Amino acid sequence: MKRESRFFKQLKLKLSSTFKKKNRDDGVSRKGPFLELDGDYGKAEDLANVWSLDKADSSVAEGQRKRWPRLVLAGSAFVAIMLFVFLLLPKVLPGFFKNTDIALFVEKDPELIYDDSYRVVKVSACSVMADDDITSQRITQLLMNEPVHFLNDDCENGYVLIRTSDNIVGYVKGDELSADMSSCEPDLHLFKLVVADISKRVMSHASNGTLIAEVNMNTVLYADVKRDGVYQVQLPNGESGWISSSGVIELGINEETAEVGVRYFVSSVLTMVNATYLDGGVTNRGISIQGLAYVAAGVNGVPIPRELKDQIDCGTEVKLEYDEVTGELLIDSIIPGDIVFLSDPYRPNSREPYESAICTNSGVLLMRSKTGTSIKLCKFDADSELVDRIITVRRVFS
Repeated sequence: MKRESRFFKQLKLKLSSTFKKKNRDDGVSRKGPFLELDGDYGKAEDLANVWSLDKADSSVAEGQRKRWPRLVLAGSAFVAIMLFVFLLLPKVLPGFFKNTDIALFVEKDPELIYDDSYRVVKVSACSVMADDDITSQRITQLLMNEPVHFLNDDCENGYVLIRTSDNIVGYVKGDELSADMSSCEPDLHLFKLVVADISKRVMSHASNGTLIAEVNMNTVLYADVKRDGVYQVQLPNGESGWISSSGVIELGINEETAEVGVRYFVSSVLTMVNATYLDGGVTNRGISIQGLAYVAAGVNGVPIPRELKDQIDCGTEVKLEYDEVTGELLIDSIIPGDIVFLSDPYRPNSREPYESAICTNSGVLLMRSKTGTSIKLCKFDADSELVDRIITVRRVFS
């Protein structure tokens, strides 16, 4: 017992001395075996003061007020980016990449050449009449997709007054024209096509389609798609169709047909042998010699006037040669491709052109038949009555 009481006394003295040594001026009281802490630590919290929502409400309201300027700033930035991309950038890029390969990929605004005063032919061919009457004289014909200047619709019998690109003024049926000029605006398309065959069919599909339209020699169409052996062309009636590439000349949208040799002109002329004759006609459904000369020369790169009275001044005049002994005309002085202008057979001394003929070979002319129903090949020699009717000979191909 004495030993145990001595042990507890020593332990008490040791603990007492230890706590006395660790007393510090740090606001914490260490009297006795249990620590007493000074300050607010360990005290009961004031819930009304610590957890009050007044300050939180204030911060939320302040956050809402700060959110609107951020949204306005973001919206302004978005609008500025859109304006830059869609308005400013398209104007800046073409000039920046001008004369570089990248310029090929920058789309430019199309340049339209026809306004509301123009119309376009929407049928295979339409007749231009001297008066607003079907019984009046036919001046010429217009081909599909040919633009004309609209002058007046105050006419009789459904006719309207127009002026052609070569300044022929006449009357055509109003329902044969369209006000939609997109089919003949070069800048809206990729390819320009000139029909070189007598006629070509435009089909609804590239293969096994149905017939949409038939176009004639010297018709100009514009295409947007080119595939193996076919083009997709736009027609004046708002439709698009497919045409085979054979018998078609492909050009750049602003290019003109290049001049070729006279033999191509003669070949084009000969395709119309035995075609039906029609005063002022320009297609195989009905054609005149001046109409044939117009389309055949145009498709081979030498544009000439449509009317007989104007064709007599085209090209260069051929100096006819005569035999020195007999005084007879040397037929060989008229060569293939020459256009021969003839007087009225009942007015042999007249110098006014009555009709024309086209030389296709030495001593052979393509001209209107005697019955006046078709065009035929006709042989002539120095003794032919045709020789006396010759007013002049013009050479349009060198």
